[in-house]
Amino acid sequence: MSERTNVYEAMIIFDSNRYARERAGLSAELEKMIQAEQGEVLVSRLWEERRLAYAINGQRKGAYWLIYFRGPSSMLTTLNRQWEIHEGILRHLVLKIHPHIVDAVIEHAKAGPAQHAPAPVATPNREVAAIEIPEFEA
Repeated sequence: MSERTNVYEAMIIFDSNRYARERAGLSAELEKMIQAEQGEVLVSRLWEERRLAYAINGQRKGAYWLIYFRGPSSMLTTLNRQWEIHEGILRHLVLKIHPHIVDAVIEHAKAGPAQHAPAPVATPNREVAAIEIPEFEA
């Protein structure tokens, strides 16, 4: 009997110093680990680099890597152990994606980060209309 496969989302926080030196190497290493466990990588990309809320192993910055993959649930035990002892990974989290939303989540992840519209800038010459607030009797 073959084991059922699921789709998983993993957020990996890389040591930003090591990520700066080995950009392609670290992500390729993750993909090889997944493929070695009979998994299939669906999306793998940088989410963002940012300052951490607190120091992890002396590091104040991290590179957040987002990866979606498909595979048997038995692969998670091995992957979690490999990622816990990996020198370049500060933290990781793996979530199972519900089968009904897999397609939408994968399409969204492939699109990449959303571009934010610039915030409107207030200018000194701009007039602001007064808003009339009705008074209520108590």
